[in-house]
Amino acid sequence: MDDLIDISAPIEQEGTKATVRNWLKKIGETVKSGDPLVELETDKVTQEVPAPADGILAEILMENGDDAVPGAVLGRIGSETPGREPPAAPAQGVAKSAAQSPHFSPAVRHAAEEYGIDPTTIVGSGRDGRVTRADMDRAFAEGPERHAPASEAKPTQPPSEIEPADKVVTLRSRKIPHSGMRSSIAAHMLTSVTTAPHVTAVFEADFSAVTRHRDANKARLAAEGIALSYTAYVVSACVSAMRAVPEVNSRWHEDALEVFDDINIGVGTALGDKGLIVPVIHQAQDLSFAEIAAKLQDLTARARANALSPAEVRGGTFTISNHGVSGSLLAAPIIINQPQSAILGVGKLEKRVVVREIDGVDTIQVRPTAYVSLTIDHRALDGHQANMWLTHFVQTLETWPQ
Repeated sequence: MDDLIDISAPIEQEGTKATVRNWLKKIGETVKSGDPLVELETDKVTQEVPAPADGILAEILMENGDDAVPGAVLGRIGSETPGREPPAAPAQGVAKSAAQSPHFSPAVRHAAEEYGIDPTTIVGSGRDGRVTRADMDRAFAEGPERHAPASEAKPTQPPSEIEPADKVVTLRSRKIPHSGMRSSIAAHMLTSVTTAPHVTAVFEADFSAVTRHRDANKARLAAEGIALSYTAYVVSACVSAMRAVPEVNSRWHEDALEVFDDINIGVGTALGDKGLIVPVIHQAQDLSFAEIAAKLQDLTARARANALSPAEVRGGTFTISNHGVSGSLLAAPIIINQPQSAILGVGKLEKRVVVREIDGVDTIQVRPTAYVSLTIDHRALDGHQANMWLTHFVQTLETWPQ
């Protein structure tokens, strides 16, 4: 094959680096321009890298588990020579190590030098049994006796031999290698708490008016394909509160506070054990309530389906952590999504006994309420601004028009 064409990691990817997760084509397979070739995972999205041209996948330079900075060459495509057959797959019965050992990724080779482990002794979990960096990390964590060749395995201790009573007890455990998303989240959270002094204010919000409005309108919106969630009300109330206290919609700089005109609200969406992603509702100040509800439904559904584009997780100016959906009443402090100045936490909505004055008389009532918190970067904002913002936010919810 002549005229090899590079397959490169996107220059404008979300995050400073990505991790190769899965090659969708094998060396020797014919590809068409635009065909998905390889999946890259960042801390926020998993995206497919398409083929830049027609041809045959000639080289795979970065394997599963390798880190890919923007612009890194992942592999190469060669022009398809007429009459030339793609390389044949190894015959049945050929040892896997013989077919695959000639090539290990840079990450695997680096781990081999660092850990002193021969990768040919590892059973790979990558595509077609390839050894990945995660396999090397796991083998190192398990200890040398787990991956040594059978001929070098140490004999087991006879049952009749009793260990000394004073022998140090080793705790049984296992290590789970971090995904690229988990490692990036960890770094981002650590940066936030070491950069910004966090202060949290907590209010209680009565959702009675919101509940009545939702009950009266959810059937109508459902007929339009919109599932009306409580989070849509929260997003809309955030927009209202931002208009009252715009400094919350900001970013701290050493010489100034940058206050944004556009209110781009990110909504934290849990992905189970995989981590968290924050799709962004851009320019929420220009959307109607129904448009906010529809946009929220679309973004969260595609977030859970791993179908967001990088642009849909960029540009947030404020974030909502709806932690109450998993049962917590209060979480504080919620770590600020840097470089933003504040983050809203919404606890579990549940019925509580409250005292309300009606016609001058104190009454005991049962109302749907939730604790709401605003965690601020104390460099950018003070407590009175946090309280003003929460006051307006709660008033918007409690006086929702019917």
